[in-house]
Amino acid sequence: MPLFLYTAMDASGKEKKGKIDAPAEDAAAVELKKQGLFITMIKPAKGAPKEKQKEASSAPGAKKKKKGFDLNIAIGTPVIKRKDLTIFTRQLAILLDAGLPLIRSLRTLEKQSKNPILKQILAASADSVESGSTFSEALAQHPKSFDKLYLNMIRAGEAAGAMEVILNRLAVFMEKAARIAGKVKSALIYPTVVFSIAMLVTSGLMIFIVPNFKKIFDELLAGEPLPELTQFVMMISAILQKQIWLVGVAIAAIFMIYKVTNSTKTGRWGIDWVKYNMPLFGPIISKTAISRFSRTLGTLMSSGVPILNALHIIKETAGNEVVSSAVQKVHDAVKEGEGIAAPLGASGIFPQMVISMIEVGEETGKLPEMLEKIADTYEDEVDNAVGALTSMIEPLMIVGLAVIVGTIVIALFMPLTKIIDKLGK
Repeated sequence: MPLFLYTAMDASGKEKKGKIDAPAEDAAAVELKKQGLFITMIKPAKGAPKEKQKEASSAPGAKKKKKGFDLNIAIGTPVIKRKDLTIFTRQLAILLDAGLPLIRSLRTLEKQSKNPILKQILAASADSVESGSTFSEALAQHPKSFDKLYLNMIRAGEAAGAMEVILNRLAVFMEKAARIAGKVKSALIYPTVVFSIAMLVTSGLMIFIVPNFKKIFDELLAGEPLPELTQFVMMISAILQKQIWLVGVAIAAIFMIYKVTNSTKTGRWGIDWVKYNMPLFGPIISKTAISRFSRTLGTLMSSGVPILNALHIIKETAGNEVVSSAVQKVHDAVKEGEGIAAPLGASGIFPQMVISMIEVGEETGKLPEMLEKIADTYEDEVDNAVGALTSMIEPLMIVGLAVIVGTIVIALFMPLTKIIDKLGK
């Protein structure tokens, strides 16, 4: 029988690693679940005998390779877009709430779906459920579409027997997350467009206009030194006109440095710390992170997920190394029997108001409700911050563009005064 390695957490939140014999990975997950373990990782043991690998591939519930053309190999692993996933979650919750069985609900959504990727995944999930797998196990076969947060919410719904309630919470969570992400993106569109136009205008001046002035200066001011500002503008113009490859190399080098730095945990933490503390955009990023943390933890706890498991999920899905590191410290403190307010306060990235509200929630036994209120409050603050940023950036970008163009114009007109004096004499 094949051997699988696993990492899981018990009811007390203690991490446990080990090996288990099972005919297939799904069967191993079911057996561990029966033991009361929360699985965070499971995979076939490396170096297993070939006979065992064959046995695993032929075992009930194991994936079988189809002969002929493999669509997934041809086009890559299918991924459901977040918008489509949110709509699917809401529709499935409505169907289950109306009393339809899970398999029939999946088949109904599969038939009416116009998205080929969603249709393919729904068909595969319905087949898995029909063959005896749980819904969460069926969705786990598509990790790029269903993240750990989604899967653990579904597992909580299965355990509590309230799938429609959990799906409704998931849909609300995803809709609010999409709304916040849309607000932040909208705040970035305007400055990006204006900055791009400014760069095009500046490049046009440097490449096509400044060289003509240089010819005039060389003819009429031969041998005379030009002002330092004019020399600087002429140098930039020459680089853009004749050595544009240097600009390309510089941009490529910056991009490579960013990619290399972002590939390490320390580097990602540094980049995220800069984002978290940068002017103008920093407050929006920090408030968005606080809102996401509060909403996710509140939703998971309301759904019956133990707090240690919930913190582990948030750490894995935070999307920000600064927040992820803070959550890890909170997880370790809670594991030792402490509350979450004190370690959150020690992290230095959560405001005192948030810490105070969490303390009240812990004292009153209404932490999930308090976290939802924190999330609502900070979502409103993100809305206000985005509006303020948009109104602030507009004049700043206009002034910045005027300064750049004005500097070029002044640099070109400074030598003209000498030419006019020379011609007058």
